[in-house]
Amino acid sequence: MTTVLLDPQELQDKMNGERVVLIDTRNPDQFAAGHIPGAVNIHDIFTFLAASTPEGIAELKDKFAKIFGEAGLSGEETAVVYEDSMNSGFGQSCRGYFLLCYLGYPKVSILHGGFQAWQAENLAVTTEVTRPVAAEFPLDHSADAVMVDKDDVLKAIDNDDIVLLDVRDVDEWVGTSSSPYGKDFSSRKGRLPGARWLEWYRLMKPGAVPVFKSSEEVLADCASVGINKDSHVYIYCFKGARASNTLVALKAAGIENVKLYFGSWNEWAEDEALPIETGLPYAC
Repeated sequence: MTTVLLDPQELQDKMNGERVVLIDTRNPDQFAAGHIPGAVNIHDIFTFLAASTPEGIAELKDKFAKIFGEAGLSGEETAVVYEDSMNSGFGQSCRGYFLLCYLGYPKVSILHGGFQAWQAENLAVTTEVTRPVAAEFPLDHSADAVMVDKDDVLKAIDNDDIVLLDVRDVDEWVGTSSSPYGKDFSSRKGRLPGARWLEWYRLMKPGAVPVFKSSEEVLADCASVGINKDSHVYIYCFKGARASNTLVALKAAGIENVKLYFGSWNEWAEDEALPIETGLPYAC
């Protein structure tokens, strides 16, 4: 079984002992300034906006099967995804992890703490660009169950057995902003009706190199919004990055029944037929 979260030394040992494809999700300028030797830069992991229509899902699968194949992923290698740090890249390494899992890739890990953790251990950094050998990516459609679409979410609004978990920033949650890209980026502000809120930052431990809290600490934070190990949770944010970060934290803490609404608020807000909740979420 593949270990999801690798510390820098674990990653170094893995690179020394088996075939690894390192995927750097940062922007091209950050990558060019220095990266882990052998890494390939795939910033589209962060920037791609998905729709959960059949056409949108087909586009997502085709695009990323091609990109990951060009990076050299054949199914034999372990894919290890990293960003700058776990709390500064809006969860983009976890978004990469989720995409690979969704596409059915068998061996995927995340560098816990990101590039900052690697640098803190004084491990090798380079500016040399790797030219990967392209491979046939092993797309597996049977892994679709990790994602929910807007129809699934709509049905869940009136289902007390499913927790809708909003992990966006507070201004998005209360409806004064529609996105991290500007308060009016989306046409509507608000949240999913009945959603609970656990800001994604809360599940990370501050420090020189931020990492996820311990399982006990994550479970305590989840308990504060009524989530436990037996809960069924659908997570959303704006485009599935911060939600991917939270999904990894919850699963690492032992909450197994977690799915991601990848289209998230970016998709939901644009469909006027879908209900939203506005104003203060609780009586004051």
